[in-house]
Formats: sequence, structure tokens, C-alpha cells
Amino acid sequence: MDREITKDEQRRRALRRIAVVAAVAAVVVGGAVAAGRLIAPSVDGATLRMADVDRGDIDVTIAGTGRVEPAFEEVINSPLSSRVVEVYHRSGDVVEAGTPLLRLDLDAARTDYDSRLDELAMLRLQLSQLRANNRTRLSDLRKQIEVACMRLQRLDAELVNERYLDSIGSGTTDRVREVRFNRDAGRLELEQLEQQLANETDVMAADERLKQLEIDIKNKDVAQQARTLGDAEIRAPRRATVTSIADRLGATVSAGQQIATVADLGHYRVDARFADSYASDLKAGGRVRLTVSRKSLDGFVSSVSPTARDGMLDVVVTLDCDSADVLRPGVKADVAVSNGLRVDVVRIPNAGFYTGPGDYRLYVRRDGSDELEVRQVKLGAAGYDYVEVLSGLVPGDRIVTSGTDRFGKETRIKIK
Repeated sequence: MDREITKDEQRRRALRRIAVVAAVAAVVVGGAVAAGRLIAPSVDGATLRMADVDRGDIDVTIAGTGRVEPAFEEVINSPLSSRVVEVYHRSGDVVEAGTPLLRLDLDAARTDYDSRLDELAMLRLQLSQLRANNRTRLSDLRKQIEVACMRLQRLDAELVNERYLDSIGSGTTDRVREVRFNRDAGRLELEQLEQQLANETDVMAADERLKQLEIDIKNKDVAQQARTLGDAEIRAPRRATVTSIADRLGATVSAGQQIATVADLGHYRVDARFADSYASDLKAGGRVRLTVSRKSLDGFVSSVSPTARDGMLDVVVTLDCDSADVLRPGVKADVAVSNGLRVDVVRIPNAGFYTGPGDYRLYVRRDGSDELEVRQVKLGAAGYDYVEVLSGLVPGDRIVTSGTDRFGKETRIKIK
């Protein structure tokens, strides 16, 4: 007879069935995972850009950025406050040296200049008058001294006579004393006149020097005003191209305001910037290679700023060919300054992923292998064309230089 199955037995059988199903599922999932690990994803080799690892020399460089600027550029400022009366040239015009660019209203400046010339002439006349008066005064004093000398000589002779008369009894002692007193007074008067002459000579000379100093100051002022008037005739300092100009007629300009800019657009330089950590390696005369609009140009460092600004050093690069077709004002340039030669080192081509010395995660194809594997590679200094490999690669390996983002975190890639 059939026996009724208890509820506990039914529960135990259900649990056994669940356990069997779970075990089978685990085996299936585990097999799938293992199969996934054994079967690496693949990539078409034709879509990969790769580079060879080899051994050779590297011309180490210091990388920086630059900007193309005209070799010559001059800002012309207004030397005085005025207004624009005429404009002779516009932006883009090529002008020769000395060519007038614009004209300012100089009537007030010329009137002021003429007034200063009159003041200078007046000062010169005053100096001439002062010198004439001084000569007259000194001449009078010298005449007075001559008269005093003659009077003193007469008194000396009279004193000798009175002493003689007194000795023979024909004169008196009182008369001798009187004549001696007059002689002594005359000598003091002469000394006083001589001292007065010396003092007035010094005072008059000082007055003349003071007046001459006033004339010299006014003369410099007039000369400066003349230079200002000359500069106010706005002219091109050399053959160049007008890049900007104040072309609004009647516009008011203040002293020191920029009114024109001229530049030599046939010749160029590069203003470059480098991290200040390279300060000891950047020196005038160092060879430079530049990339401008995908074209390589050579040059040399002509000057290095002695001070850093915002962690950067300013460097001026002179080009060997400063009139190349790719050169335009404001165009950016990649700048590399030569900094020595590394001989017989493991190297790879300098590719876009390289941003400086450090560790990199690269996909590598070993010699004779049909798979890519991930390696931690340590790279060192770089040159124009190559980067030094410090560890992680050996000659004969090949690396993927671009397009690895699609691989995600895969560590092995099959090459089809």
C-alpha cells in the first residue's frame, strides 16, 4: 500500500533538488568564467599604430611652448596731449622709415615752445646785463683802491718829511702824530677796499653762476620741448607694417597713450616659456627645434629671463630661417631645447602619450608573439624623436602608441 509522505520529508526532498540545481548552475557559471579567461579579446592588427623598441642614442631636449612674434615690433605713444588731425596710413600698410603715419594738433605746443624760447632769450639778456653791471662795479672798486694806494703813498712821504722837520727843530711832535694817524687810517681804508673787492667778486661770480644755471635749466626745458614737438610728428621708425593706428579724426589722445604700432612682418622670433625647474639647463646659445603648423624649424636661444614668473621662465628664440612661410604673428609653437646626448640606451619613438618622465601602462607585443600584454614601463628623458626607456621594455618589443582606450582594463589582447 502507498504510504503518505510527511511534510518534513517533502521539505527535505525540495531542498535536495534546489541544492542539485545550484551545483549544476555553479559548474556552468564557473566554466563560462574560465572559458572567458582562457579566450582573450582580439583586435585587428591593421587598426593598431605600433612602434619598435630598439637601442641607440637620444638627443635629450627640454620641452616648452612658444608663440611666434615679429622680430621687430614698436609701440608708438603720443608724447603730449592733443587730438588727431590727419591719418596718412591704415593698418596693414607697409611704410618706409621716416614716413608720417598721422598728424596731431600741435598749435598749443608750438605756442608754448615759442614762449619758452622767449623766456630763454630774456634770461640770456639778464645774464649779459648782470655781467655788465658787475664789471662796472668791480672797475669802480679797483679805481678806488688805486686812489687809496696813491693817498697812502703821499701820507707815507708826508710822514717822512714831518719826522725830518721834527728832527731839525722845524716841526712839532703833534704834527708827526697827526700825519702818522692819517697814514694808518689810509692803510686801513685801502685794506677795507681790497677786502670789499674780493667779497664782491665772489658774490658777483655766484650771481652769474646762478643766472647761468637758470639759463641751462631753461635751455634743457626748451630742448625737451623741441624733442617732444619732433616726436609729435608721428613717423615710422623703420621699414615696417602698420599693425594698429588711431584712425579716428578728432579723437583726443593723452600723453603716453598708444596711437600706433608697427612691426616687421617679414622676420619673426619665438617667445617661449619653460618650467622654472629647467633654469640651470637653459642658456643662451642652446640649439632649439620648433614645430610650427606641423613643420620643423631650427634656431637657438638668444636670451633667458633672469627671473621666473608664475613658475615659468621666458626665453627668446632666434630662428635660423626667420621668414618661413608658416610663420605668422600669434601662431603657437612646440619648442624643444637640446640638453645633451644619451648614448646607447633603450629607446622608443616619441609619441603623443608621453607627457614627461614617469611610469606608464603600455600594451606591448613581444618579439614573435601574436598577443598584446600590459606592462608597467618607466620612461626617462626625451629627445626630438625618441624617449629613453628605464625599465619594462627590451629591444625587439613593440608597443601600441595610440588607440588603447578601447581595451579598457584588459591585460591581454589577441592580434588577428
